[in-house]
Amino acid sequence: MLEAKAAYERAGLRFGRHAVAVTQTQSALDRFALEQGFLARLPMWDWVGGRTSLMCAVGLLPAGLQGVDLDALIEGARLMDEATRAQEPRRNPAALLAAAWHAAGSGRGSKAMVMLPYKDRLELVARYLQQLVMESLGKRLDRDGREVEQGLVVYGNKGSTDQHAYVQQLRDGPDNFFVTFIEVLRDRAEGRPSLEVEPGVTSGDFLSGFLQGTRAALSERGRESLTITIAEVDARSIGALVALYERAVGLYASLVNVNAYHQPGVEAGKRAAAQVLELQGAVCRALRQRGVPLGVEEVAAAVGSDDPEAVFWVLRHLAANPWHAVRQELAPGAPPYEARFSAEQKP
Repeated sequence: MLEAKAAYERAGLRFGRHAVAVTQTQSALDRFALEQGFLARLPMWDWVGGRTSLMCAVGLLPAGLQGVDLDALIEGARLMDEATRAQEPRRNPAALLAAAWHAAGSGRGSKAMVMLPYKDRLELVARYLQQLVMESLGKRLDRDGREVEQGLVVYGNKGSTDQHAYVQQLRDGPDNFFVTFIEVLRDRAEGRPSLEVEPGVTSGDFLSGFLQGTRAALSERGRESLTITIAEVDARSIGALVALYERAVGLYASLVNVNAYHQPGVEAGKRAAAQVLELQGAVCRALRQRGVPLGVEEVAAAVGSDDPEAVFWVLRHLAANPWHAVRQELAPGAPPYEARFSAEQKP
């Protein structure tokens, strides 16, 4: 945000007149938006995690600005929400999905989830599910405080690309995955005809053939897969897919007894990043106080750190960015860890 603000100011524009904040009331961003005169401040609840915020202002505002039909998006999610409240598991699509994940991974996440959507417009589904599934289910402790190291790895791209990327390994390599195919029945929006690439055969026909052929080839080798079919890629179907996976994640978390709605590992990473920045400040001060070139071990001793590797990473970053005025001296052919560092005295 600060990079964007600086870019607006370089162009002679007042950033606040072009900005909207979506944040918790009384957060630092909320206060900043007030000070800067933002166009609007849209609230969100403090219990909504980023990965489950698609159906609040966090996701709806940028979707609306891109022309997405928000009413249809929410309608799709609403209909799926109703379907996933069914008490009978066989009539509940989210329960079926969670049960399939549990069975495929033996309740331990022992197999990765490979997403193969056969439609270019669904290319980002795998990335979305990486955050939703892995951040929700990747937990060291269960809800009873026992160490379980649960999780479910997600990767994928789009079927037409993966056809020539890693399907070879999926078929003939280690059996450490299960595939989710997403099939889209309608080739073109509004029933427009696809390009005929051979007599009587369209590009959409080829795409469907690739999906069915890959599914059959994996089945021949005993590789597990499931298929989700939607009529077409539109706002309504995307809303339904989002709701389906959000519910499935919650149900799977119940099966393996973890909390799907907190993220202690993410918070630990943020705290560690803050510690790195504190170390960077200490390193800069030590270099300027000494006024002579120092090796990595000497810098670590000067700042009282017992982690010379962390100090080396900081020094390398400082030396690569002239603004910090840190110089690196390294003899030709010497390994990087033998470098010596010094800092100019800033006025």
